[in-house]
Amino acid sequence: MELQKIGLPGNSEAVHKYLEINSDIILNSIADGVVVLGLDHKILFINRAARELLGRAEAEDILKAGKCSEILGHSGCTFDCLINRTIKTGEHLYNYDVTLERGDRKITLSINTALLKDEQGKVIGGIEIFRDNSLIRELKDEIKGRYTFENIVGKNYRMHEVFELLREVAPARATVLIEGETGTGKELIANAIHHNSPRSEGAFIKVNCAALSEGLLESELFGHVKGAFTGAISDKVGRFEMADNGTIFLDEVGDITLHTQVKLLRVLQEGEFERVGGTRTQKVDVRVITATNKDLKAMVEKGEFREDLYYRLKVVPIHLPALRERKDDIPILVRHFLDKFNREMKMEVTHISPPAMELLLDYDYPGNIRELEHVIEHAFVRCQGRTINPEHLPKDLRTRGVIERVMSTEEPLKALEKEMIMKALLETGWRYNETAKKLRMSRTTLWRRMKELGIEKNM
Repeated sequence: MELQKIGLPGNSEAVHKYLEINSDIILNSIADGVVVLGLDHKILFINRAARELLGRAEAEDILKAGKCSEILGHSGCTFDCLINRTIKTGEHLYNYDVTLERGDRKITLSINTALLKDEQGKVIGGIEIFRDNSLIRELKDEIKGRYTFENIVGKNYRMHEVFELLREVAPARATVLIEGETGTGKELIANAIHHNSPRSEGAFIKVNCAALSEGLLESELFGHVKGAFTGAISDKVGRFEMADNGTIFLDEVGDITLHTQVKLLRVLQEGEFERVGGTRTQKVDVRVITATNKDLKAMVEKGEFREDLYYRLKVVPIHLPALRERKDDIPILVRHFLDKFNREMKMEVTHISPPAMELLLDYDYPGNIRELEHVIEHAFVRCQGRTINPEHLPKDLRTRGVIERVMSTEEPLKALEKEMIMKALLETGWRYNETAKKLRMSRTTLWRRMKELGIEKNM
């Protein structure tokens, strides 16, 4: 549409003049809150939406007030002035979440920042633009509930299948066999089944079968009588007795010897056993949940595991996928661990930079979720700000992630060079002289290689 058709002169100077005259009207008509601040942190302008969000009626009273923190008072003011940060770094903030308390209600605001500059490019103030994201946050929390069961997190379709199975099996009494690699969260699954079952008020007893020798494991499971063996100076209650009317979780059940398997089968079938060295039969009412990272079916074929016990244990089998098979769950698992370590360490780490998230997504995690948790904990130890960057991640993860990524490209050496230049640029804040010095090359060579590799600042 031509400017003349809407009643405006055709030259740009006149348009700018009309925009300046009507700037207050324009800013007051938008739904987002807008606050303009001077370098002394006094409010120079506040639009209608901002006053409504802050519960402030009159703009005149706000403009006469002291520093902006007295008016805004959100968590971004409390922990670290967002405008100060923008001035120091020269980088605008986008969709930065803060909280604002209004009476007994806590509001979530999403904030963008920008700098005001004069004709010479000198910073003369800042702008905060914010919107109320409380409803969005509530919806996210509601959706998050669909992706969790107790402390188990996942949105991958395999995890949805696990969640549905858990809801069905938890109220039942059936024996459950949880299969999956080390670190996939088998104990969490067992906990969830017990605490969502009719036995939740009873004991939940855990036994790591791989950590005990045959003699000790049998004593741990079934107890012993005084004098049953050297060192048995008194009667001992076994784990099955402790779990009576509750649940027992046998982790690494594939490591139980054939001799002990016979006794375990009897408990499952008849609900009774004798203590080691004893003759009196003990009766128990226990739900059995087992877990293994071994292929029990293959062990049965080799004669290393009893077939009748195998089928008795896997009344309801649950298979947990490895993390490398559900990489779409990594972002929400990372958010889960951010929340966890922020609570435990009293920190305010709120973001993962895109390059860091890319590294986390590229890695295959042989240690699965447990390894990812340790990676994020490592990053918390090294991170001094609010954002986790690649340099905060373990060195082997960074190296392995880069190598795997470049090796999957058509020209690995060029891809590796691009990675190195990008890393140096990010570390120096895109200061080309420092980047060239860091890479031991001239500024001219740096410019040429950036052009050849297609590296631009908006990447």
